[in-house]
Amino acid sequence: MTLPWALFVLGVLLLLLGAYCGWTAGRLDRLHHRVKTARAVLDTELARRSALVAELAGSGVLDPASSLLLLDAAHRARTANGDEREQAESVLTRAVGATSAEVEPWAAELGTAMRRVQLARRFHNDIVVSTRNLRRRRLVTWFRLAGHAPMPSTIELEDGS
Repeated sequence: MTLPWALFVLGVLLLLLGAYCGWTAGRLDRLHHRVKTARAVLDTELARRSALVAELAGSGVLDPASSLLLLDAAHRARTANGDEREQAESVLTRAVGATSAEVEPWAAELGTAMRRVQLARRFHNDIVVSTRNLRRRRLVTWFRLAGHAPMPSTIELEDGS
């Protein structure tokens, strides 16, 4: 009578472990999807900011040197790839900060664009940290519940915060 009882308990434990692993794998999948979505939103906000800065640079409001500085920084931020992108976006942030005193008519719109980039980056990085924390749990690594998804990475750039 003890052997069937032990098999029943083992079966229940395996069933619970399987349910937990399935739930965790689903949660990881949702988190990875949220990371991709947050990255797309961040890329969109960075592109909007670059376009706004390029429009400001061509508006004639600024002196030629500031216009050239902003236009160059906006162009580099839009065309940069991979590791260069974070640095180019940081340079754009510094360029906007250096010329912000001269852009009074554009201040509200530019300030909104800068805040949207800050929020999108923070949201992205928060989701990445949550995903990484879950992926570092023992059961996730032992049973390879993350599949073949690459480990997400945070975006580190100066965004005026």
